[in-house]
Amino acid sequence: MSAKIIFVGAGPGDPELITVKGRKALDGAGVVIYAGSLVNPALLSGIKAEIHDSAKMDLGEIISIMRKAVENGKSVVRLHTGDTSFYSAISEQIERLRELNIAYEVVPGVSSAMAGAAILGQELTIPEISQTVIFTRMEGRTPVPASERLGFLASHCATMVIFLSVGMIEKVRDELLQGYPGNTPVVIIEKATWPGQKVIRGALADISALVQDADIRKTALIYVGESLRASELSLGKESKLYHKDYKHEYRK
Repeated sequence: MSAKIIFVGAGPGDPELITVKGRKALDGAGVVIYAGSLVNPALLSGIKAEIHDSAKMDLGEIISIMRKAVENGKSVVRLHTGDTSFYSAISEQIERLRELNIAYEVVPGVSSAMAGAAILGQELTIPEISQTVIFTRMEGRTPVPASERLGFLASHCATMVIFLSVGMIEKVRDELLQGYPGNTPVVIIEKATWPGQKVIRGALADISALVQDADIRKTALIYVGESLRASELSLGKESKLYHKDYKHEYRK
């Protein structure tokens, strides 16, 4: 392994849900910087690398460790929770690495959003009900564009997966009710795939009480949309792909 930075998505929590490529990178690294507040420490068991917990570091401190490691010929794995594709904060790190002319690679992981759907045992897209999935978050200390406010996105009534927002659940409910009916199914999943995961079901109008009663305060996903009924009911909505009369190049 040549000296470079490898960003690895660690998966949602279950240590077996890291990819094979991510696992190989982790095992071969000289230095590992991991998000200690989110990544399952079981992933670090048995590795020989120098380990740094980034939970209390700022961006400059993280980049400094990366730079020094590469200068000493050591490859670095930057271990992020979930997938690196969204809400992983890799972009700001990559910008600094480009300025320093340090090589990097990104190894994707399993998103907690996908893990949550697997826990429910269903697709998030259901024919004739929802063919769009929106991944988003409530505006907090980090702002969001005005055109991406929850209330506006809710007008589409698509399946929605909301990250980083359960601590503002009343605001989330009020925004979503601008588009979705109050009886729209919701599911809140806390710490998906971790040993202590919680799965709470209900209706949108009751979402605040559901979260408070379950004492869920952070590290949880909010799923909203009519498609969520599929994990409890037979909706009778089938794609054309496997219909006996559907012809394509592999099935005449």
